[in-house]
Amino acid sequence: MGSNDFVTLFFLVAAVLIFLQLRSVLGRRTGNEKPPRDLYTPGDAAPPSDAPDAGKVVTLPRRDVVEDENRFAAIDAFSKPGTPLNDSLRELNRADPTFEPTQFVNGARMAYEMIVMAFADGDRKALKGLLSREVYEGFDTAISEREAKGEKVKASFVGIDKADIKHVEMKGSEALVTLRIVSQMISATYDKTDKIVDGDAEQVSEVSDVWTFSRDTRSRDPNWKLVATESEQ
Repeated sequence: MGSNDFVTLFFLVAAVLIFLQLRSVLGRRTGNEKPPRDLYTPGDAAPPSDAPDAGKVVTLPRRDVVEDENRFAAIDAFSKPGTPLNDSLRELNRADPTFEPTQFVNGARMAYEMIVMAFADGDRKALKGLLSREVYEGFDTAISEREAKGEKVKASFVGIDKADIKHVEMKGSEALVTLRIVSQMISATYDKTDKIVDGDAEQVSEVSDVWTFSRDTRSRDPNWKLVATESEQ
């Protein structure tokens, strides 16, 4: 046997001895092993209810149950339960769970000021995103007539005294909310010669409007648009 054969035989015997030693250590069961896990199961399975530690599991309240109990709290605080307005607000909330009347009124107040001032300034771009197509066409016509006469409006928005929801209606998935808005404004219309032809440049006037806002509750767009206007006499 040559020296190369001897070396080869030595490493073969050493490999067998190492394998046997590892097998004696790694292949031995101690009784504390975890059962094999199914790799296709996302996470560990929940213990059965009759398991010894089952009583230690804390079950958190379901989110939908908590929300259901308090779902109409904001609506009931806004309008008296059992009234037609409260019932219609609840119906709207069932179609759009994000609807909250106080937040809506606050948003409508801001939209009202933006629309009134945009109309006075002839800002069609601002109006387009806040009005329905039909209402926008009416505003656009009025602005065009004013421009054709060479007239301009100077207005100052003083504030809103009242903004109350008067009526709520669901037409399929479309929600319609009508508000009565009482505001204070200073407004005057000037002709080509800067002579006042309408309004008063110094007198604060009270304006009472009835506006209806609409939104498709199935739409991902959360914005409401003005779909009808009426001046209250």
